[in-house]
Amino acid sequence: MTDPLFLDELTAPLPVVGTRFLLAGDEGRHAAVVRRIRPGEVIMIGDGRGRGIRASVVEVHPSGLIVEVADHLAAPEEPRCLVAAQALAKGDRSELALEMMTEMGISEIIPWQASRSIVRWSEERAVRSLARWRSTVRAAAKQSRRLKVPQVSEPVTTRQLAQRVANAHVALLLYEAADESITEVDLPASGTVLIIIGPEGGISDDELGQLTRAGARPVLISDGVLRTSTAGVVALAALKLRREPVSAP
Repeated sequence: MTDPLFLDELTAPLPVVGTRFLLAGDEGRHAAVVRRIRPGEVIMIGDGRGRGIRASVVEVHPSGLIVEVADHLAAPEEPRCLVAAQALAKGDRSELALEMMTEMGISEIIPWQASRSIVRWSEERAVRSLARWRSTVRAAAKQSRRLKVPQVSEPVTTRQLAQRVANAHVALLLYEAADESITEVDLPASGTVLIIIGPEGGISDDELGQLTRAGARPVLISDGVLRTSTAGVVALAALKLRREPVSAP
């Protein structure tokens, strides 16, 4: 089993190998009291931005752990930045989508207020929901041992999403009536690949027009209609498992 990961602020540069420091705060208390980490165990501590350390636990206190740094860690550099625009969904479907896309290594998630989204984020609700989305991806990053926690951006309208489409190197609109498979799209060697995931009710004709005029390419990811909670992770898997040479941007 891989070493458990805890997220905390780390100094720049990282603590020198062999030095000791206290993992305190919420993460330290969680490690000591909830996870019951014991002396001699090895853990990872990351800053959520791609840097981390592996350390041996020396002492355990109710307030946290004293650890000794064993080595330094760094998330691998990815040539492409994978971004997902996730339409707001009812119940726990959004959280499920966030968890799975985080596990697959998404870099950024954009909440999209699509016209057919059943859920509507009012100003007050948006603050609470955005905090929940960010908490969800943080927990999923820890569970999947990822040193980078995906950024969850402010929610966007379709017009604002079209602007993101225009700025992306490639924008792929998951659409059940598309003629092109996601496996047939030429990807840039580097740059931003934006994946657009519609709501339970589907993408409206007006949204389809706005996004395709901005440069989005409708693509198929299945011979059936997937739920909004699973479509994003299927698209990411299809992109990450491709083996053909990439084209220049």
